[in-house]
This record gives sequence, C-alpha cells and structure tokens, in this order.
Amino acid sequence: MNILILGSGGREHTFAWKIAKSSRCNKLYVAPGNSGTAEIAENINLKVTDFEAVRAVVLSHQIDIVVVGPEDPLVQGIHDYFLNHEELNGIAVIGPQKAAAELEGSKEFAKEFMMRHNIPTAAYKSFTRDNVVEGYKFLETLSPPYVLKADGLAAGKGVLILHDLDEAKLELKQMLVGAKFGDASTKVVIEEFLDGIELSCFVLTDGNNYKILPTAKDYKRIGEGDTGLNTGGMGAVSPVPFATPAFLNKIEERIVKPTVFGLQKDNLPYQGFIFIGIIKVGDDPKVIEYNVRMGDPETEVVLPRVKTDMVEIFEAISNKSLDKINIEIDDRAATTVMLVSGGYPEAYERGKEITGLENIKDSIPFHAGSVKSNGEIITSGGRVMAITSYGNTYQEAIKRCYKNISKLKFEKMCYRKDIGFDL
Repeated sequence: MNILILGSGGREHTFAWKIAKSSRCNKLYVAPGNSGTAEIAENINLKVTDFEAVRAVVLSHQIDIVVVGPEDPLVQGIHDYFLNHEELNGIAVIGPQKAAAELEGSKEFAKEFMMRHNIPTAAYKSFTRDNVVEGYKFLETLSPPYVLKADGLAAGKGVLILHDLDEAKLELKQMLVGAKFGDASTKVVIEEFLDGIELSCFVLTDGNNYKILPTAKDYKRIGEGDTGLNTGGMGAVSPVPFATPAFLNKIEERIVKPTVFGLQKDNLPYQGFIFIGIIKVGDDPKVIEYNVRMGDPETEVVLPRVKTDMVEIFEAISNKSLDKINIEIDDRAATTVMLVSGGYPEAYERGKEITGLENIKDSIPFHAGSVKSNGEIITSGGRVMAITSYGNTYQEAIKRCYKNISKLKFEKMCYRKDIGFDL
C-alpha cells in the first residue's frame, strides 16, 4: 500500500515512524514533512489545505490511504473533497467529514453536541460583538477564574483563564471587537471554571465501532509548575497514573459511548481519531474539549505504546471492521519532553543548527519544527523536537528523556525540566 501523511509536526513524524514498521506499507510519503520524516519517507512540499495539490499527489503516487494529521484540512472538508471526486472516493481518508469536524472547528457546536447527548461538561454561554455587554454581565455571575474560549481554530492558543473580572471583560472585548484571534474569536464561549487534574483520552472509530487507545497527560504551559503562557504542548506522559480502572470505566460509559453514539444519531460521519480533553473533578470525568485528530505531543507517547500494525488499524477503520481487530498495548510507560526555540510561544528565531542527535541512545527523537538544509538539521518552528522514552515507570522514562536531552544542543534551546511533576 502507498500511504500519504498530511502534516509537518512531531505527530506526523510519529505516525511515519509507526507506519514505516508495517509490512503492509509499500511507499510512504509525508507532505510537507520535516527533517525526521525525510529519513524514513519521501517528503512532498505542499500546503495541507491546498486540496487540488493533495489530489495531484494522491493520483500521481497511487496513494491508497491518506492520514490527516492536523485539524485545518479536516475542518475545511478534505474528507468530503475526496468523496466528491470520483477518482478519489475509493481512497481511505483517516479523519472525519466536515460536518463532524465541527466538533473541533466550533467550541459552541461541541458544547451543543455535549448538551444534546448528556455528556458532562462545564456550564457555558456564547457571545458575539453584538452582545458583548451581555457577556460582561454573564462574567459577573461567575466566580473566578474566568474561562474565555475563541469559538474557532486558534492553533491551541485561543483559551484564556483569567483571575480578575476587569481583565476578563477587557480580554472579552479584545477577542470579540479587537479580533485578538482573528476570525476564530468572532464568537467567544465563556464557561465555568472546572477545578481538577486533566488528561487526554483517545478513541478510534470507524463510524460504528470504537476502540480506546492509551490515556496521556500533556503539559501546556511554557513554565515549570504549569506557569506562564499556553503552548501547543511541552511534554506528555502515558499512561496516566491517576486514571484507575474505575475512573476509565466512567470515561467510557459517560463520555466515549455517548460521543460515538451521538455522532451516529446526529448523522455526523466519522472515521478516525477522536481526542477528548477530560478533567477529573473529584472522582468524576468532565469534557473540556474535543479535537478531531490525535493531539501533539500526546501522539509521541500514545503511538509508541500501540503494538498492533497501524496500517491494519487504518484498513479496519476504512472498511468499518474495527470491532474485528484486537489492539495490543505495550505495558511500559512512555514519556516525551518537547525542545522549543527560545522565546516560544511568542517571537522566536529560526535557522539554528541542531547537534548531538547521533549521540541519542534508548530514546526516540521525533522531529517537529526542524528541516534539513545543506546537510544540517536546523530549527524551523517554535516546537522543535520531542524526545520520547520508554520505562517500567514514568519516572524511569522521564529520567531517560532528560539524560538524552543533555546530549542535544541548539542556540537558545528551552524545555521544561518538570514533566510529570504533578503525578
């Protein structure tokens, strides 16, 4: 089989690493890819939301399966594009159709879906620039901290948690009237703050059946002790130690089943990964958000624990036989630590040479914001590389990550030294 992965981050390198191990994979392509995917697949330079360019590549390279990494092409309807073109509609696309991708494309849509199917989540209201004053009044009815979420896609940066009421009102105005997050914040969801510890649940569905993948916990803040600005993710741990069998059963019964059956009931066609951001409040799980693809950097700890052939899983998704396969999971813990450019998540420089990769032992470097140039691997993004390790415990795995990170260098390299600190 010829397989195309769309995307360029650590998530896509992890998918490529996993798929490349499959005897069912003949040729593997990644578009646009990075310096890591270039070692195990053929990179093709294209924009993932340019569907005409994707179509040309798929036809010229006789692609059988397209794995969609990031959310943008899914929310813009890449799966529908394939279904609507006769020469493409026999090709398997791993990712939901546009109507279902609204679960991530619109916070309000997701909230309404949860309310409709009795899925536990925080109380909320939505506002636009036309009723911003009502938004101020709603904030006054809440206790701090105040949670403001841009309704649309904002690259993981559209959520604000604020402790001061006046600041919350000012930020609401900047989001709605000042277009702080562009089109993403033409509508803002304000919701009650839930106090608890977070984890990520990953579900595979073929539209009828589902399988639950290992849980993970990621670390979003730039600073140690979960301080500072939100990022796309600074590290992750799998499995999550506090997710007991009893708690996981609550997640499945109260959240996973109503989500999968809700998609069917609402006629929202879904074939692929569902990421469910969950918060443990007391002993109960509540949903913070849905993503319609795998998370990053959680992919870098979840996929390494999946022992089953990934292509076999994708085939089962595409022919709706997910119930027929058994997904085997590695008992070991996996952890990852993200190396980022100095200044990230704000302004940062690119083009810094990365050295020491050849010295890494017993860890897997998953490249993200890095490219190959004149024989050197150089930084090209804010999140540069995720260093993943296995261990009998997450503490052992983390120790291995940091040991190997000490062998790597690039100018102004930053990373959190406390991944797993709260477990």
